[in-house]
Amino acid sequence: MTSLIIKPDPKYDLVLDREIDVPVDLVWKAWTTPEHLKHWFVPKPWTIKSCVIDLRPGGEFSSVMRSPEGDEFPNSGCYLDIVPLKRLVFTDTLLPGYRPSPNPFFTAVLDLTAKGDRTQYTATAIHGTEESRQKHEEMGFHGGWGTVLEQMVEFIKAGFKPVA
Repeated sequence: MTSLIIKPDPKYDLVLDREIDVPVDLVWKAWTTPEHLKHWFVPKPWTIKSCVIDLRPGGEFSSVMRSPEGDEFPNSGCYLDIVPLKRLVFTDTLLPGYRPSPNPFFTAVLDLTAKGDRTQYTATAIHGTEESRQKHEEMGFHGGWGTVLEQMVEFIKAGFKPVA
């Protein structure tokens, strides 16, 4: 089992923890391949217009989310830690190359544990203040992250072909 790198603090952190009915290798591919991530990463009817994944510490993780009305919302950050098939840590607090962000919001920790053909999936959103945690919760963290997790599982079960 993968050990969590932080002990979540409910004052600052939000956690989504579920066992899902898809194997960890396909969850990893869905999270680390832009062509796959575009299919599930935002609650429908929102879409991902573009996505960049430079899977290395300091590498870029960015996307442009598009609302049903056509408004675009760019998000940019960088990876902090990558343990293949087990953990992704990325943040918008730092931009690619570890450059400070003018608008930091949170750091995400995705922990994956293989359980046969299933995966224990733990997503933790770490915030610097109680106010930013509360804002993220009010924005719909649990519903939104839960919805995209369900969309990812559906995408995988529909038989997507992992890109090498």
